[in-house]
Amino acid sequence: MPMSGKRYPEEFKIEAVKQVVSAVILFPAWRHVSVSPPTVFTPG
Repeated sequence: MPMSGKRYPEEFKIEAVKQVVSAVILFPAWRHVSVSPPTVFTPG
């Protein structure tokens, strides 16, 4: 019981860190992609 209770916050922390890191890495890339080829993102 205490093992699973201890493991959950750890996984949650790791998941949160991964999300933050991926957001920090992907956000400039997404901005760069959306700025570079506007034809890809404009519908029609």
